Amino acid sequence: MPDIILAFITAFTLTYFAIPSIINISTVKRLMDEPGERRSHTVSTPSLGGVGIFAGMIFSIVLWTPFMHFGDLQYILCAFIIIFLIGVKDDILPMSPRNKMIGEVLAASILVFKSHVKLTSFHGLFGIYELPEFVAVPLSIFTIIVIINAFNLIDGINGLSGSIGVLISATLGYWFFLVTHYEFAVTAFSLTGALIAFLKYNYTPAKIFMGDTGSLLVGLVCSILAIKFIELHNLLPTESPFYLKSVPAVAIGILILPLFDTLRVFTTRIYQGKSPFYPDRSHIHHLLIDSGLTHMQATYLLVAVNILFILMVFSLQSIGTLPLLILTLGLAALLSGLLYFSVQRKKAREAKSASS
Repeated sequence: MPDIILAFITAFTLTYFAIPSIINISTVKRLMDEPGERRSHTVSTPSLGGVGIFAGMIFSIVLWTPFMHFGDLQYILCAFIIIFLIGVKDDILPMSPRNKMIGEVLAASILVFKSHVKLTSFHGLFGIYELPEFVAVPLSIFTIIVIINAFNLIDGINGLSGSIGVLISATLGYWFFLVTHYEFAVTAFSLTGALIAFLKYNYTPAKIFMGDTGSLLVGLVCSILAIKFIELHNLLPTESPFYLKSVPAVAIGILILPLFDTLRVFTTRIYQGKSPFYPDRSHIHHLLIDSGLTHMQATYLLVAVNILFILMVFSLQSIGTLPLLILTLGLAALLSGLLYFSVQRKKAREAKSASS
């Protein structure tokens, strides 16, 4: 317990005091995110906040992790460094999607093959339990890459990606603490501390953005925590108070905002005959901004909705994985559908008023 608290404090302190220097250097060297057609900000803003998050989190993990219980940490740190380098390169001089994907696959492969961050069972979903190796490996790499990019895609308004990262890492970190997997609790709360410090500078008016350096890193850490949450659950006795009957659905519920928004946007783009990576303003946070909310109002609302989903999946985990998964995705689809049609009606009214 003391190590977890110290990890949080260390990550928070280092990031809190590093960010002002990063803002200053970024401003002097013009390492800025410029306003644009698809951007939600109107002034040039430093975009290397992820460097401070990385520094605070890594330092805290290395300092406070109980290495005797975490022999795979060296490989996880290697994956962190790969994603960090990709993010910094892309924030300073944009990379091609192909090269970013190659780096992400490399980082994910290290985690799967060397750190055993791997999904090995469907826990009875669709009647499937243990997965053969030739299915588990590509599925795990795909899952890691999806979660990494899901956080990158929701990083479009002030405070959103960082706030959702805090919520998810704190939730999973608390579960790891309860089941005495302190090594992952330290990792989770190191990220939580670094993100809370960063958010002080990212809430409106934002002095800095986390950039790809931060969003990719947050996604990578949350992917590790989510997969380990599912896998370490297998080690719990069924009579444990922390045993969950629908652990895959609970994990999806915890990550519902980034995962569902990515699924919704990709599905919509493919249906419209576009590339799933085609840039547009169709994300949920864009819809909320278009509905008239400010950045912070949209962020607070989405965090509140994610909290409600987390409470729901933990409360209803006994109904079974498939029913809970259907309920979670169905409710998410309903809420996003209502938001979409509400925004479309608002735009139609504004267009009618402008033409009359």
